[in-house]
Amino acid sequence: MSQNTLQVSIVGGSGYAGGELLRLLLLHPGVRVRQVTSDRCAGQPLALVHPNLRGLTSLNFVRVEELESCDLLFLALPNGESMKSMDLWTAKSECLIDLGADFRLQSPEAWAAWYGSPHAAPQWLPRFVYGVPEINHDRIRRARYVAGPGCEAIVSLLCLYPLVKAGVIKSKPIIIDAKMGSSQAGHRPSEASHHPERAGVVRSYKPTGHRHAAEIEQVLQEDGTDLSVHISATAVEMVRGILVTIQTFCRNETAGDLEIWPVFRSAYEGKPFIRLVKQRQGLYRYPEPKILQGTNFCEIGFEKEARSDRLVILGALDNLVKGTAGNAVQCLNLMCGFPETLGLEFPGLHPV
Repeated sequence: MSQNTLQVSIVGGSGYAGGELLRLLLLHPGVRVRQVTSDRCAGQPLALVHPNLRGLTSLNFVRVEELESCDLLFLALPNGESMKSMDLWTAKSECLIDLGADFRLQSPEAWAAWYGSPHAAPQWLPRFVYGVPEINHDRIRRARYVAGPGCEAIVSLLCLYPLVKAGVIKSKPIIIDAKMGSSQAGHRPSEASHHPERAGVVRSYKPTGHRHAAEIEQVLQEDGTDLSVHISATAVEMVRGILVTIQTFCRNETAGDLEIWPVFRSAYEGKPFIRLVKQRQGLYRYPEPKILQGTNFCEIGFEKEARSDRLVILGALDNLVKGTAGNAVQCLNLMCGFPETLGLEFPGLHPV
């Protein structure tokens, strides 16, 4: 695809992911946002729903039936919705980036096992590339259809992928403790998101059976590695951000920083949105989601226990940016021949 100004549209733009896409795309120098759909908000100005966009656009939300053709279409719909209308989406655009879960898993059987319903478009599953640029860079560049990863899945994969591929850690057990901000639950309010119930919580809401384990295992097992991933998820009083603390065990009990650092450095050399963080002093010696708010960075750190084979890996990101919308824009840049960092250069704020 050429680098001329791209005409892009968003299906399902009234949620948090859609709003974050708009924040990034409206200031992207290679993109023009053409339409944004929301049947619930049709006719209303975008800035009425996303007040941080005041003065940046005069667009109103439109209904799906008003959607026109464009160069690239973002799908920001609830899980299970985009698969129902693939004929419509592909008729409107030759390139799709789906932010939902519908095309992340490679088989309809895996979808049914983890999401509890038949897949409505199984013939489309092999046509989508799993959208982690740090892992599938070249495949994304050649892709027409990209499936954005889950926010918890991408931070865990970025932490684990180099170590698994290099054979540094044992394949079992891999235990992920994920602390999640409230925005990952989406825009639609619920009893659990009601302020008196959410404020001040450290609430375990998915101790076992987290769906993102399927994505993580799928990527880490691509070369036939036999492993299993176990996730426990906890809701904390934070709007944006994820922190994962991953318990793994080294094959070589005496391995230390000199063996582990080169694995990460080699894997992420030249990767603009990965920051390796392991400082000996300062308040932020390890990854911290607070200072990543609004950025497309993923921070990765680790600590090897001196008296055992335990290796603790820590990863942090903003679930709405590198975990969702920013990562999708990074994929757009690769697919369309733009510099990978274009429109994503925001370094973050401190203090917040």
